[in-house]
Amino acid sequence: MSDVRVIIQRDSEREERVVTTGTTAAELFDGERTVVAARVGDELKDLAYAPADGEVVEPVEISSEDGLDILRHSTAHVLAQAVQELFPDAKLGIGPPIRDGFYYDFDVAEPFTPEDLKRIEKKMQEIQKRGQRFSRRVTNDDDARVELADEPYKLELIGLKGNAANAADGADAEVGAGELTIYDNLDAKTGELCWKDLCRGPHLPTTRNIPAFKLMRSAAAYWRGSEKNPQLQRIYGTAWPSKDELKAHLEFLAEAEKRDHRKLGSELDLFSFPEELGPGLAVFHPKGGVVRKVMEDYSRRRHEESGYEFVNTPHISKEHLFETSGHLPHYAEGMFPPIEFDGQNYRLKAMNCPMHNLIFKSRGRSYRELPLRLFEFGTVYRYEKSGVVHGLTRSRGFTQDDSHIYCTKEQMADELDKLLTFVLDLLRDYGLNEFELELSTRDPESDKFIGSDEDWAEATEALREAAEKQGLPLVPDPGGAAYYGPKISVQAKDAIGRSWQMSTLQVDFNQPKRFGLEYTAADGSKQQPVMLHRALFGSIERFFGVLLEHYAGAFPAWLAPVQAVGIPVGDAHVPYLQAFAEEAKKHGLRVEVDASSDRMQKKIRNAQRSKVPFMVIVGDDDMAAGSVSFRYRDGSQENGIPRDQAIAKLVDVVERRVQV
Repeated sequence: MSDVRVIIQRDSEREERVVTTGTTAAELFDGERTVVAARVGDELKDLAYAPADGEVVEPVEISSEDGLDILRHSTAHVLAQAVQELFPDAKLGIGPPIRDGFYYDFDVAEPFTPEDLKRIEKKMQEIQKRGQRFSRRVTNDDDARVELADEPYKLELIGLKGNAANAADGADAEVGAGELTIYDNLDAKTGELCWKDLCRGPHLPTTRNIPAFKLMRSAAAYWRGSEKNPQLQRIYGTAWPSKDELKAHLEFLAEAEKRDHRKLGSELDLFSFPEELGPGLAVFHPKGGVVRKVMEDYSRRRHEESGYEFVNTPHISKEHLFETSGHLPHYAEGMFPPIEFDGQNYRLKAMNCPMHNLIFKSRGRSYRELPLRLFEFGTVYRYEKSGVVHGLTRSRGFTQDDSHIYCTKEQMADELDKLLTFVLDLLRDYGLNEFELELSTRDPESDKFIGSDEDWAEATEALREAAEKQGLPLVPDPGGAAYYGPKISVQAKDAIGRSWQMSTLQVDFNQPKRFGLEYTAADGSKQQPVMLHRALFGSIERFFGVLLEHYAGAFPAWLAPVQAVGIPVGDAHVPYLQAFAEEAKKHGLRVEVDASSDRMQKKIRNAQRSKVPFMVIVGDDDMAAGSVSFRYRDGSQENGIPRDQAIAKLVDVVERRVQV
């Protein structure tokens, strides 16, 4: 047999080996149990792949991003096999890896029950222990249609082939533009076919290489994400490189569930989602309204200090406005359908920028007015599919804290630097401190982006320079830009390490051009301004939800709907506490007195459940001494504080925006 030269690439190290023709990647990395696949050029390959002469082969570790995807997609195949062994009439949809797990869609007669999931998971464990081999097999469209004649959804994917990734989320895990492949699950001892699925791969060598997994839940999901298609049953699961990592993930999920803003919003009486309004539309209750007002008031004050001017715009507009801005041609699926009256089509506002452009254009502008910083709490409406609506963090009606800054090209770099610093400082004031920045750029192969290459290059470089000045990690997001310009997104981590997209900054040379915006320069010439888009919270509702989960409902005193609750030891102490509360309110504090007939211990429990920062307790000794006692959320207590000092402490904690 002839030999081949193979180059092993490990990070920056390269090792050249001469091996026998037909040597597999598994043999190249023999003994390295954490290696589950190989990267050859730009393609991921199974370990059964035999490199050709001169190919560069890179090991793929199970804990890497690619390795986790391979682990989870392999586990999805085991899930599908288990379902079809238990429910032989089940038809297969798709089963891609997703963040932290995987899912698989099935067409079954009845929705899966929790008992079904237990049976399926047990069957998966049996398959995993059998050590079945994942074996790749190349086929063609005609043969695949014959072989998968009983799988209507797979037949549809074969027909879509190269367009499958655009036709259904996750479909690119099964079919691409290249050759068609099927993966067979083969018996470890006899090589007999146990199960098969249309799939691009790669996969783990065997089912025994799946270290730890768990099924999480089931839900309904429309085929290819369209309500016009059949409704399938989706089973979600998670898989990890070790049992310890699986355990840690499940503990994380349990903590996240306790912090779910929808649950806390109900328990703390902050907001609700009445069915009468429809999905994704929230109403804020009085306590939630207090938190929201405090958030908005502080933001307003900081914007005023930074030279912003407040504007207001309507909720509805003639459709033509969004044609001018480019939103209708590029964003129509995210907007509600037109409303026809007076012989014209109107649209609910999905974004504020076109209306801010009209404000700029309402009269002549001089270079002396620039930068012009317009700011609005503008409510917008976006058509989110019902399947992705999620409480306050993904809703159909929400209020953006939206700014549009109009400046000269010479001012752009300095303005971006100030903008990003302002955004990060304000987010820190709300208690978020760990950030990374994401730079979203244009995909040169896509036709969804408007404007010249030169404008895009200049805008992108300006954002990159502003981001690098912050000294934060900068993550590329190729193809993620808005259709009119590149953007920087601020990603903030919450108290349990989850990353949330917060503020966005965008540089736009295109909308000023489309609207014919201009200003008179110092030399008397007419020039086009640069437009900077900036949303600080993204949306007030979403930011509210993020903060609620970040603090697990225990807001710092400055944000808490009730900052202190007075708890009398007996009825005789109520008037004293009411006088204390009135004095505190004169200092702008939100203080209530629990004068109910409940026993003191129950009042304390009620205050703890409401996550009030301060409990102000008064008995005979406090009344006699003109003092109060503080009880904190953690159960600790501070006794005998003179009334004026107690109020001063409350004021100080609120003004410094610290947590207690």
